[in-house]
Amino acid sequence: MNRAAALEPLPGNPYTPQSGDVSIRVEHYDLALKYRMQNNRLSGTATLSIRATVPLTAFSLDLVGLRVSKIAARGDKQARFKQSDRKLKVTLTKPVEAGAAITLEVVYEGAPRPRRSRWGTIGWEELEDGIIVASQPTGAPTWFPCNDHPADKASYRIQVSVDSNYDVVATGSLCSRRSAGGLTTWVYEEGAPTASYLVTLQIGRYRREDVQLARVDGHLHYPTALARRVGTDLADVSRMMETFELTFGPYPFDSYAVIVTADDLEIPLEAQGMAIFGANQIDGARGQERLVAHELAHQWFGNSVGVGGWQHIWLNEGFACYAEWIWAEASGAESADQLARHYWRSLSALPQDLLLGDPGAADMFDDRVYKRGALTLHALRLTVGDSAFFEILTSWTSVKRFSVASTAEFIEHTATVVPDAPLQELFDAWLYQLALPELPSAVRAKVTRLLR
Repeated sequence: MNRAAALEPLPGNPYTPQSGDVSIRVEHYDLALKYRMQNNRLSGTATLSIRATVPLTAFSLDLVGLRVSKIAARGDKQARFKQSDRKLKVTLTKPVEAGAAITLEVVYEGAPRPRRSRWGTIGWEELEDGIIVASQPTGAPTWFPCNDHPADKASYRIQVSVDSNYDVVATGSLCSRRSAGGLTTWVYEEGAPTASYLVTLQIGRYRREDVQLARVDGHLHYPTALARRVGTDLADVSRMMETFELTFGPYPFDSYAVIVTADDLEIPLEAQGMAIFGANQIDGARGQERLVAHELAHQWFGNSVGVGGWQHIWLNEGFACYAEWIWAEASGAESADQLARHYWRSLSALPQDLLLGDPGAADMFDDRVYKRGALTLHALRLTVGDSAFFEILTSWTSVKRFSVASTAEFIEHTATVVPDAPLQELFDAWLYQLALPELPSAVRAKVTRLLR
């Protein structure tokens, strides 16, 4: 994200209006945490490098279920705080101008737990013998104070001390690990701009296996008992990476990690540079291969290119769903066109009451957002042809790398790649009308095996 964008106030947050503070941007989080598994006790010090986007004397951070004992604002010893059940409000005694830097240290502790939301329980959650953090869209405050807005991206340093018989996987690259007094301290660093909901911490008894995924360093973390199933189900991740680099552009991060928990999970999860699967989703028969492709694709769509607000969620989920179809096509299974027409028939039998371009907070994770989003991309592909379509995708991930985007910006981007194509009617029909449009004829997409 460029310097000018970093100084602009954050966009409005209509789907999660009680999360985030649009008057600040956090540039870096330094988290020093200690966690005791036996009594679910977390203590931490979070140091935030903050930039004011407007003149201010007060700002707020999101924090849920954990209590702050003190704060310290560099250069303002009299700064004070007040905490509610969801917010940490900081009041400064020295006003700061727009663009000014604020360094804030927050000391806190408690028994972390998931927060309840309209999308279920999210955030920090205890497993049978470990911890999982799954924060989309507003679960990050269950374990650290943050500006929980999807458009506020920062770098991270995460230091975690846990009992030495457990392993820690966190967002970023492992920089160091040292043991003393029965505790092991793990340090991870992530330099790429990362939204708070995409920052994760996983604690368990894992074997780490380093692998090469095309040109990308890969790391697999899994219970030893699941080794055979992991080997079978993740065998093609390297080919997936190669396919997606061809169709979406270079992989945006330094490495890619896959974690498989010993517990069953309701759904797999993506985080920055990482995907998390439950034991039930790695069955040893590649029964969920489409989900492996889906979570990998999120590294381009959702993580590197994020959304400025949750109303644009189809830019994450529709693109990742279409990646499933691209992988099926590339791997010699059904073509993307066959899958698109199958799912078009399925959607046509469902209620036509969801507006893809603005589905509403309650429905933003509705499966129709995923499938209709993918169908929108397939309609675009059929309209402009394969060459222009994949140029749209690769140039989009390049132009918007490490940034955030809106639906309007994607539409504008397609016009720069294919300026003579009449696409506004297509996008209006698929994104801003309730009725499900007909798919264009497949005549223009004869080469459905382009990626094999």
